[in-house]
Amino acid sequence: MRKCYLGSLNKAKLAAVRAVLNDFDVIGVAVDNGVGNQPLSDAETIQGAYNRAIQMPADGLRLGLEAGVQLHGERLFLVNWGVLIDEDGETYYAGGTRIPLPDFIKEELLAGKRELSEIMNEYLHTRDINQKEGAIGHFTASVVKRADIFTHIVKLLYGQYLKRRSDK
Repeated sequence: MRKCYLGSLNKAKLAAVRAVLNDFDVIGVAVDNGVGNQPLSDAETIQGAYNRAIQMPADGLRLGLEAGVQLHGERLFLVNWGVLIDEDGETYYAGGTRIPLPDFIKEELLAGKRELSEIMNEYLHTRDINQKEGAIGHFTASVVKRADIFTHIVKLLYGQYLKRRSDK
């Protein structure tokens, strides 16, 4: 069976990769994203995803998935990015959903004291929201959950990979 390494042990991210790459042995590996717990821009979020992927063993597909936020004018948006590095070292990028976050979250995040999951856990009196539905689940009445966002990104990445292989 072919291998796919994911630079995370997050349950939502692993579920997303396994849903798309169901004919792969998906192996989660705990790694640091190299940009801090809360990426505060698209650039940091992309870099975090890349950093996760590049640390994976090269004997399979290497994936990094990262969630962050991006300020557009006065509005702070939830963002998600992924990076796939194939067996030939080719790198693929894909971004996903963007929804605005409430001002109280914006103030907390931009103050740099806590990450989104900590704020959401406190706000909702829950634990490990980032392993479950995520902030996106709360703000969309669970119509879209965290695994859904990452599933979409993995599909975008894998689709690019398949297209490149078919063009060879």
